[in-house]
Amino acid sequence: MITSDRFGRLLMADLTKGDCRFQACPDPALPFLGGRGFNVWYLYHHLKPGIDPLGPENQLLFSAGFLTGSAAPCSARLHVNALSPLTGILGSSNIGGYTGAWLRSCNLASIIITGASTEPVYLYINDTGARLLPARDLWGLDAFAVQDRLKQIHVHEKIRILAIGPGGENQVRFAAVMTEKDHAAGRTGMGAVMGAKHLKAIVIAKGSLKHLPADTRQKKNAVKTYAALVRDASEFAFFSRYGGAGYIQWINDFGIMGAKNYNEIGVTDVSPIDGRKLAKKIVKTSGCFKCPVQCKADLVMDPAKPGEVATRPEFEPVINFGPKCGLTDLAAIVRLDNLCGRLGLDTTSTASVIAFAMDLAEKGLMPENLKKGLDLSWGNADTMETLVHQIAAGTGLGRILARGVRHAAQKIGAGAAACAAHVNGLELTAYHPNAIMGTALGYAVSSRGGDYNNVYASLEYSWSKEQAVKEFGTADAVDIHSTRAKGLLIKKAVVTNILVDCLGLCKVPVLSLLKSFNLEPEISLVNALAETGFTRDGLTGIGEQIAAMERLFNLRHSDLPFLDQLPDRFFSGNDTPDGLTRKALAGMLAEFYQAMGWDTNGIPRNRKTVTVK
Repeated sequence: MITSDRFGRLLMADLTKGDCRFQACPDPALPFLGGRGFNVWYLYHHLKPGIDPLGPENQLLFSAGFLTGSAAPCSARLHVNALSPLTGILGSSNIGGYTGAWLRSCNLASIIITGASTEPVYLYINDTGARLLPARDLWGLDAFAVQDRLKQIHVHEKIRILAIGPGGENQVRFAAVMTEKDHAAGRTGMGAVMGAKHLKAIVIAKGSLKHLPADTRQKKNAVKTYAALVRDASEFAFFSRYGGAGYIQWINDFGIMGAKNYNEIGVTDVSPIDGRKLAKKIVKTSGCFKCPVQCKADLVMDPAKPGEVATRPEFEPVINFGPKCGLTDLAAIVRLDNLCGRLGLDTTSTASVIAFAMDLAEKGLMPENLKKGLDLSWGNADTMETLVHQIAAGTGLGRILARGVRHAAQKIGAGAAACAAHVNGLELTAYHPNAIMGTALGYAVSSRGGDYNNVYASLEYSWSKEQAVKEFGTADAVDIHSTRAKGLLIKKAVVTNILVDCLGLCKVPVLSLLKSFNLEPEISLVNALAETGFTRDGLTGIGEQIAAMERLFNLRHSDLPFLDQLPDRFFSGNDTPDGLTRKALAGMLAEFYQAMGWDTNGIPRNRKTVTVK
């Protein structure tokens, strides 16, 4: 049983009125656990349809997961939601680091931001209160510089900061929220919502509360047991040393990498951008609160310039700036990734709109008046860097690209839509949907639009055939080329990912290292620390209810047809049993809807109320 005192308080920050107040979490929201679950519950019940995502009526939520900031290993995550200015549906992103734990230390579970300020402000929080402070002198600073300046202002306090850069200030539809230099709530434009509200940053001073501490022998043993499971995982040492960037060779060899705006699958030689090469550039490693993996790294790319420190890119930006854009220069990829962090831009959408522009140029579909002398040939790093700056500033070709590929294709016309790789307005991630069927279905049904990390169906290639037979009745579920049982598999992935986001755990240790899609170790950990009695079936029911609420939110708020579909370019013309055809996708969707308990149109059957028993 979760109680309101165990959940933590809510901070209500009204930027129009300029005031902050605290309140207890409403009892009906408690069963949704926190993080992603609480956010969609709140927005579903409080956000009116038909509003402008960049208007003052939009509400922006930052919520810690139920375990965030606790003694649990890997418990760092903070979930961010609002109506997305990029997609027009549920905006959803997730960020690690220390801000979630610091929020919990102030006995806070969520920040709910409403209204809009007429002048730039930042929100300051400590364990005794919260207030809005002027940020006129901070406006215009990039996301790194503003954090440095705020650390000078609050020099005598232990603070963590969530901040936007020029991308958010200029309301780029895929602007990110940054903390430190290598943690981003990147997808769906939550930074643009902050910018539209004139909220430059959120500063959280460390409080004194210990959230769900390991204060008994049983709790300490539960924490040690879980940490040992993570450290003993077969890929722990590899991921800890190389991070996500270490898997570039694997994705190419496995045959699922999207290249040149998805016109190709994989590249002939991926070795020039193999992220393992960055290991020799590392000068410092780090990671998130309570995480044993510590997969972040600072790099010095040029030994002659030891003062120029960069952060190591993750898996997605290496693919998206690399093969997706035809770039084979690893140093340039690092530079572009770090530039996006500084300017406050989502790397996936930024690289995707650049790849889209390069694709149009190659096909002769990019108007000369938009190119304005830019060399849009594949892999031109100088042009890519120019476009990143233009996107953040809203100038040149970047002004159109800053609204995402869906809008840019509509603006350009003349066949451009055929090159726009998105689902419901969100640009696709690294895996090519023609090469991996579960991920293709996941792109189509993801509640925030086309995105792998919102569904994270890694069990499609990490579970054994024996596990697949036991869980889904057929080994085909873990055959990436087969469409059989993919509706069942993606249902499990969707529900599990929702629960991980509600608990505030990181998906890397839970789902990549432990492959824990049944959440059995995590349930034991939660029950020990929180003295709850969760079961696997009980948590699955909560995840299903949250998935239904996300779906109903999207159906209510979408200003364009909300479709579980993929771009036409990804469908083959044949009707073979395997492979991505319209018939195959329709079959996978029907199985997914049935598994979720939705009707044949993908609508949750109980549309009036969504409750958790």
